[in-house]
Amino acid sequence: MAFSVSFLRRHPREGGGGQAVRTICVAGLSPALDPVAERGPERHRFLRRAWYAAALAAYGGTAQTLVVEADGFPVAALPFVARGPRWLGLAELPGCYWPFRSFPVAEDAGQAVADALLAALARQVRALRIGPVPDGDPTLEWLKAAALARGWALLDRHLADSFLLDLRTAEDWPRGSTLRKNRYLEKRLAGEGAVAWEWGAVDFDALADLERRSWVGTRTDGRDAKFTAGGHGAFWRMAARDPVLAAMFEAAVLRIDGRAMAFAFQLVPGAHAHVIANSYDPAVARHSPGRLLACRDFVRARAQGATSVDWGAGDSGYKQALGARKGPALRDWILVRPGPEALGARLLRRRWRRSAQSTGGQA
Repeated sequence: MAFSVSFLRRHPREGGGGQAVRTICVAGLSPALDPVAERGPERHRFLRRAWYAAALAAYGGTAQTLVVEADGFPVAALPFVARGPRWLGLAELPGCYWPFRSFPVAEDAGQAVADALLAALARQVRALRIGPVPDGDPTLEWLKAAALARGWALLDRHLADSFLLDLRTAEDWPRGSTLRKNRYLEKRLAGEGAVAWEWGAVDFDALADLERRSWVGTRTDGRDAKFTAGGHGAFWRMAARDPVLAAMFEAAVLRIDGRAMAFAFQLVPGAHAHVIANSYDPAVARHSPGRLLACRDFVRARAQGATSVDWGAGDSGYKQALGARKGPALRDWILVRPGPEALGARLLRRRWRRSAQSTGGQA
């Protein structure tokens, strides 16, 4: 089942003509997600149909997709799943929390496209949750401007601060003191056995085995592990079936006597890399294997053309010691459609912001 609405919008770059804009609501995940992602910002190129399909398979939900076409070409694709009682009309973006939850929009999509998307969205839901996303996310900024102009209420809550390592300006990175300390630690590490540093195809089973030995597997309930069956392993394995996504996944592994003792897993859609997970075996923790592997991984990434690394939130001391600096804040957003719903939502803004403290940022 799908509906479409066609109308004419004046293109801001045209003097007297217009741009035919059509909005379609598709049951399920639209094939238009892939071509739109390819025309979006480089950092958003992973927001493909397979990315959302993996989330639905791993976490459940039935999706619909709002697709906006301009002159016959898809320029925006917003997948959403219902949340809570159906009569509430609440929805959210499917996807994984790492590195963020957004949706693809072509870089040249204008105001007419945003207006059309919001008009169609208001007919489908009362409120839509987007996030967590970093401040400055291009899709969110594009949609926020149009939403505010149309009377939507926007509620946000701060979850954490991200950390970024700029590989362009850090000409002296790693610092000499860091290199000296790393050489000392690597010499000590060699006393544990034959050391090997590996990059190549992602072995999710090896990563999962290491996570089960790590502090995530031994000191927590394991639900936050990225690659185990009890964590988020189903998502990443499913996403890796898409060859385009699989080419964006990179894993660095430190092995001692053939056994994985530390890993670093990144999503690399372009020159900007997103660190998804790091872990190590506590048996070699005194040698700082995570630090050693991260340094080698980033040096290799810079040599291959990476310009920056998004290290996510948490472990600020460890990340800053290696040169990372505080980056954009990570926030959850709720967009509430104009009318009585928006008026009521504005009264709940403070409660939504406080909820981040009481729930640790989880929905």
